Amino acid sequence: MKIFGLAIALLCILEGLLPLLAPGQWREVFRKLLGFSDGQLRFIGLASILAGILIWFLFQ
Repeated sequence: MKIFGLAIALLCILEGLLPLLAPGQWREVFRKLLGFSDGQLRFIGLASILAGILIWFLFQ
């Protein structure tokens, strides 16, 4: 359970970097995402999950 907590903490840190360092670009990314179709957003989500699984297995 400790590793899961550390993973969530790292995720929060990484997710917070872009709005901290470049809020204008972060806002623009979300404006563009609003124009994506549901299928495109699902593909991005799937690609992110698969990349996370691959990274997980590479670092075990």
